[in-house]
Amino acid sequence: MQIGVLGGTGPAGSGLAARLASLGHDVVAGSRDPAKADAVVGEIHERWGDRVATLRGGANADAATCDLVVLATVWDGLVATAAEFADALAGRPVVAMGNGLVKVGREFHPVLPAEGSISQAVQAAAPDAKVVAAFQHVPAAAFADLDHPLESDVVVCSDHDDARETVLDLVAAMPNLRAFDAGSLLHAVGIESFAAVLLSLNIRHKGKGTLRFLGLEGYGA
Repeated sequence: MQIGVLGGTGPAGSGLAARLASLGHDVVAGSRDPAKADAVVGEIHERWGDRVATLRGGANADAATCDLVVLATVWDGLVATAAEFADALAGRPVVAMGNGLVKVGREFHPVLPAEGSISQAVQAAAPDAKVVAAFQHVPAAAFADLDHPLESDVVVCSDHDDARETVLDLVAAMPNLRAFDAGSLLHAVGIESFAAVLLSLNIRHKGKGTLRFLGLEGYGA
């Protein structure tokens, strides 16, 4: 699959881009500054070599025209980025992976927009895109470390059945990840809010906990 990552030079974007390329996808790591994208991709190539041979840098505009697009900018820039590229994103599956979070003392609090969730706000900003909420609970560092398998369950929701199934298939094909179909985009509110709970638990219990569902088989199992 040809996958574009808008904000592909940040920790989450570059990590996910490297992971997807290591699985054989043709990945464009986009940036507002194409030279920065090329530099970051060069560092990834230097570290992982042929394992990420299908990864290249480009402008966000290049990434926005791929078969599937991931919005991986910082969470408070996600909606503006979706609005900026709304025309290019029309008709495409668009993964929103951001969580609105603010750190208060030894815990995180969720920040939710008027639309209900960041993902729903992205859908409002790019109404003709097929927005899918996914990857909210996978740490950026885990994506980037190709020597270690990912260990998490990924909840996927969207108002567009075909786009949701495309992302479920993508997740299920990533070793050690399990994908779960959560239905409509309305449920992104709970998904994004729980990220604050998970990070707060990690702070208070001094660990790196991930999300796992007991008693359920993942999508495609």
